[in-house]
Amino acid sequence: MTVYDPSLTQLYQHHHGWLYQLLRRKLGDAEYAADLAQDTFMRVLHADSLVEIREPRAYLSTIARGLMADMFRRRALEQAYLDALVALPEPLTISPEQRLLVLETLMEIDRMLDGLGSRTRDIFLLAQLEGLTYPAIGQQLGVSITTVKKHMVRAMTHCLILLDDAPE
Repeated sequence: MTVYDPSLTQLYQHHHGWLYQLLRRKLGDAEYAADLAQDTFMRVLHADSLVEIREPRAYLSTIARGLMADMFRRRALEQAYLDALVALPEPLTISPEQRLLVLETLMEIDRMLDGLGSRTRDIFLLAQLEGLTYPAIGQQLGVSITTVKKHMVRAMTHCLILLDDAPE
């Protein structure tokens, strides 16, 4: 439960307009900017600990950048899935219900992989989704096979830990 803090109200009143305009310029879309600005303040509101914010604009823009990155990653994932669906021959097209289940599963996988570094995530996805061999991944990313193996172990361990911690 979040305790009401007047400084949060003041933070919102003084910086929401600025943050909204910043996001609107970066995104070129007023609705997405409004959503991300609101989500940014929700993150601040639901933070585990309330700390004194010395540089509110830097603090808010850092949170907003993270949310924007998540949004772009989600959009790219959704678009890649939709592009793959369009490429399917007509008889193989799946129902809207199946499409929703697949999209929800992809989002869950994305959340699982969110805790990995970008290189580890890329290596994992190249192996699992593209079916590339470790040497092919190493060549494509310019890293050694040993590095590919280390990142795959890290990714698999991360996924197993999350699966073990998942409620049944």
